[in-house]
Amino acid sequence: MIYVIDHNDSFTHNVVHQFSLFDKVECDNYNQLNKDKLKKATVLVFSPGPGNPKNYPMTSKIYKKFKGQKKIIGICLGFQQILFCEGGKIIEQKKIYHGYQSTVKVVSDRSLFEIGKKFKVGRYHSLKLKEPFKRKNFDITMRCLNSKVAMSFENNNEKIYGFQFHPESFLTIDGNLLIKKILSA
Repeated sequence: MIYVIDHNDSFTHNVVHQFSLFDKVECDNYNQLNKDKLKKATVLVFSPGPGNPKNYPMTSKIYKKFKGQKKIIGICLGFQQILFCEGGKIIEQKKIYHGYQSTVKVVSDRSLFEIGKKFKVGRYHSLKLKEPFKRKNFDITMRCLNSKVAMSFENNNEKIYGFQFHPESFLTIDGNLLIKKILSA
């Protein structure tokens, strides 16, 4: 079972729909989590949401508790939340990307995806990871071709993954392929 933790975002329903193509999905708001669902879930998904990771201390606690025990996937704010928990700094970027399609490129040979492969993705964010970011087992695996901003990471040892973009967006081409590959890893 996949448990989606909703951070009050209108995209969460689209995330739930996309993940339900692959497994049973349960979803609850981040401040009304169900302990039984947390225990039963094999995958935790941190949804997009407004604000920044500091606004969601409960999600940080969940991450720290289940890191290495369950597969964890972060989308947009969820991506930032995981990196924030790992000591990353999340900062405002000069340009705000809301409803913007970018081309990202796989830049790591340790990625589940073929190095050099490009994807068109939907972006909805005003924050980004401040780099350099160095954390054992965490690899930045995709970058925006234009801005060079980190757009995905993978920690294949502990099964932790994140997308700064929205794989569930209609602007993301092959979003289901991206999720299927991560879920089968």
